[in-house]
Amino acid sequence: MNAAGFPLLSTLTFLPLAGVAAILCLRGEEDRIGRLARGIALGTSLAVLALASLLWFGFDGGSGAYQFQEHANWMPDTGISYHMGVDGISVLFVLLTALLTPICILASWRMEQTRIRTYMAAFLLLETAMIGVFSAVDLLLFYVFFEAALVPIFLIIGIWGGPHRVRAAFKLFFYTLAGALLMLLAVLAIWYDAGSTDLTQLMGLHLSRGAQMWMFLAFFAAFAVKMPMWPFHTWQPEAYAEAPTAGSVMLGGVMLNMGAYGFLRFSIPLFPQATETLAPFVLALSAIAVVYASLVALLQQDMKKIVAYSSIAHMGIATIGVFSIDEQGISGALLQMLAHGVVSGAGFLCIGVLQDRVRSRDIGHFGGIAKVMPAYAVVAMIFTLAAMALPGTASFPGEFLVLVGAWKISPWLTLAAGSSMILGAAYMLRMYKTVVFSRLHRAELRQILDLSAREKLIFAPLVVLTLWIGIHPGSFLHIFQASVSTLVHRQEAALATAHLAGL
Repeated sequence: MNAAGFPLLSTLTFLPLAGVAAILCLRGEEDRIGRLARGIALGTSLAVLALASLLWFGFDGGSGAYQFQEHANWMPDTGISYHMGVDGISVLFVLLTALLTPICILASWRMEQTRIRTYMAAFLLLETAMIGVFSAVDLLLFYVFFEAALVPIFLIIGIWGGPHRVRAAFKLFFYTLAGALLMLLAVLAIWYDAGSTDLTQLMGLHLSRGAQMWMFLAFFAAFAVKMPMWPFHTWQPEAYAEAPTAGSVMLGGVMLNMGAYGFLRFSIPLFPQATETLAPFVLALSAIAVVYASLVALLQQDMKKIVAYSSIAHMGIATIGVFSIDEQGISGALLQMLAHGVVSGAGFLCIGVLQDRVRSRDIGHFGGIAKVMPAYAVVAMIFTLAAMALPGTASFPGEFLVLVGAWKISPWLTLAAGSSMILGAAYMLRMYKTVVFSRLHRAELRQILDLSAREKLIFAPLVVLTLWIGIHPGSFLHIFQASVSTLVHRQEAALATAHLAGL
């Protein structure tokens, strides 16, 4: 699928590093370096976005196979390779990463802090790692990118975050590192048994049910923390709250999706019997996450923490879809993950707009914003309705399909997943009403300005995507339909074979 042998995925993955090198070579006065660093970072991320659009136009949605593949011997004679490729499950997350990165750079354009050069370089490093995660077909290569993403986000939170940034950054680092190290042990065990870490060669791997159980749990530790799934979520609200606005966008918009993606890409196809055995356990945790996180969100005053707990609830819905092992449920989960990346990212940007003007995230400090910021009120309303999964917005089609998949398992599971719509409406409307429509009771709020041209440019593509996914979800569903069908049929075939063999 590479035009004339052009390594599109490698270029997409490593082009941001060229921007990092250019930024680090800058010399001169701090102000001049900051301006140039912003320009280089934005130009590089837009170039990546332009290349990523080729994936969209060149991708064959009718095929469930990997496309745009690149293969090279990374460690000869070990079975460990540099293997890149995308299918319908991963291609849209590459596009999402490529879209959100320039938006985050634009959102940070007027940062008043020092070390802008390092900040911009960190975001480009993060982009490389995240595109690598969604493009890697080799298990060890995936692990390298999965862990590499931890370094720039640790720096972004730890250096440019809020007053408790150091504690939040280390909490994120150690939680994620501990889970990922368990996954590494499982990868090494697979390599020892199969002599390869290439996912395409591991599809025929036959492991005992006991071995599958242990390896599934090792991968589960990494992915459950990354999502995060209850009760492994305790690092997340603090990290979201302390991260700078753009850091929260990348955490909520892309990095949380890495966990659910990992389940689909590795856990389910490699460990079918363990998936069958442990799926009820994962579904129970996900149902608890939906209800628990939604109730906690109702009690929050910090707007970032409201969106943070909302993310836990929405990712719980995605996990229910993933482990329904049903074509409609998994398709809904993927659509929900894509919508969550857009809507949660936009939610953090909306909060960042107010924080830049008032230096507060407490909903009690606001009121009557619609009177002085009417354009902002309209934009925030669109994303608030989307977070509630209102029909016609991005979150509704995915949640509906997940509920269809959940109904085939249990009406009670469907009830737990569906409660997010009611509870989501409660905490999102509470926040919106208080901030936008309550009495304008603070004098400082009368002086703030509405959205600037730059801020409107930031929100425009997110508004378009929110409505596009909600009104015409089929234009996205057809991208991953064949890959989801292949995944489900392979799972059914593997279980049938195991049952016939009496395993």
